[in-house]
Amino acid sequence: MKLSSMETGEKGTIRKVRGIGAFRKRIMEMGFVSGKEVEVIKNAPLQDPIEYRIMGYNVSLRRSEAELINIFGEHHKNKHKINNFIGSTNDSGPKNSEYEKCHIINIALIGNPNSGKTTLFNQISGARERVGNYSGVTVDSKTTEIKYKDYMFRITDLPGTYSMTTYSPEEKYVRNYLINEVPDLVVNVVDASNLERNLYLTTQLIDMDIKVIVALNMFDELTNKQDRFDHDMLGKMLGIPFVPTISSKGTGIDKLSDEIIDVYEDRNPVLRHIHINYGNSIENSIKEIRSELSKTPDLYILSKISPRYIALKLLENDSEMIKMIEDSSRFSSIMEVVKEEQDKIESQFEEPTDTIITDAKYGFISGALRETFKLGPVKTFDKTKAIDSFATHKFWGLPIFFLLMWIMFKATFSLGQYPMEWLEFLVGKLSDLVSVNMAEGMFKDLLIDGVIGGVGGVIVFLPNILILFLFISFFEDSGYMSRAVFIIDKLMHKIGLHGRSFIPLIMGFGCSVPAIMATRTI
Repeated sequence: MKLSSMETGEKGTIRKVRGIGAFRKRIMEMGFVSGKEVEVIKNAPLQDPIEYRIMGYNVSLRRSEAELINIFGEHHKNKHKINNFIGSTNDSGPKNSEYEKCHIINIALIGNPNSGKTTLFNQISGARERVGNYSGVTVDSKTTEIKYKDYMFRITDLPGTYSMTTYSPEEKYVRNYLINEVPDLVVNVVDASNLERNLYLTTQLIDMDIKVIVALNMFDELTNKQDRFDHDMLGKMLGIPFVPTISSKGTGIDKLSDEIIDVYEDRNPVLRHIHINYGNSIENSIKEIRSELSKTPDLYILSKISPRYIALKLLENDSEMIKMIEDSSRFSSIMEVVKEEQDKIESQFEEPTDTIITDAKYGFISGALRETFKLGPVKTFDKTKAIDSFATHKFWGLPIFFLLMWIMFKATFSLGQYPMEWLEFLVGKLSDLVSVNMAEGMFKDLLIDGVIGGVGGVIVFLPNILILFLFISFFEDSGYMSRAVFIIDKLMHKIGLHGRSFIPLIMGFGCSVPAIMATRTI
């Protein structure tokens, strides 16, 4: 429960203060610390700010600030943990108070498309979210709660994204979630077989100054290739715990869950915040922009986002970040400093600042992997490449694609015709049976024309739908679906659609509902 949601006169007990940096420090110095009772005195006429009583004095907070403080309701009044000074401890007593048993950890799952993120979410939560071997399967966030030991995990599976630069709806959604919801920690799901590309997102999370755990997923693929990766050493370098997992088999899930608790409680010795060094020119520019940001007392976004991250995004001309600060009283002054620093950097390197920063990130990743990662023996035969050379061939690719589509539809409607006729026969017989044995009346008409006729009119298509989705599942599991998207992309562009639109298009032949729902991503 958030402090901002309490009504006038209500009391509660502070559970934790979210947010980062100076805001969090200032709020805690004012007495908003774990275990303290707080009471809502009154709301301003326009419902903002709100006056609270804590530790015997009154203090006003803006609603946006109060949203970052989590509380227990009044019924927890005498069950909270008091952080008193204690000169000595006695380990013989009970270690788990009621407060500790009520801990809720808000976790965000973030990762590149096809990193196994949703499969990991399903393993942890026992959910049945849809997964596939093509990007864009997760198009919205899914949240679940599970009990683990004395904690409640509230896990949110966010859309797959390569970055948080807000070029695409997925990127924008993920970044806005992190900024607005301020999760306790982020589990960054990384494909162990493609470290350099996946760790780019990790560097952006480092810039955001968020608690991160890396789930090193598909770890079996890395070991099967006999690659050597010292993930413990890399974790110490980045200040981020790395946990090997194989989400498809459920391997490493308990270890990851234990790590989540340790990181949340600040017990993990590896955990520390580092800054990626972007070179003297970029670092000096970041310093200048941060200095200008610090002069802006009405810039509330600083309570949720690291000033360093804001400075980096402004240097990259991030349009969404510019929108976030444009209501500030010193917006013009900030943008003047940003423009001046951009000109300095671009005149020195003769490249756009966003390109320079991206290059620096990959340089940082490359340097870290040079010290921790060694490729295994090079295989002379790569099965995936061999399949690709045939399935996506510039001459044979399209004929193979159309042949497979023809086989799928031929089987769907030809094989499906037989059970379809059987079902039509059974529905007809059932209708005749009811017609002969029931007296005339409204209920008979409802049963024959409504129930039997209505359900029968739909169920006769079930065999066709099952056969079609059997083929679609085969294409997904074999890896051909992503190759089909690659092959058909140019053709789909001719009608103004992305190659990925082919997937809901095919699904629409079996059932129009998922195809219609998928239009939001198209």
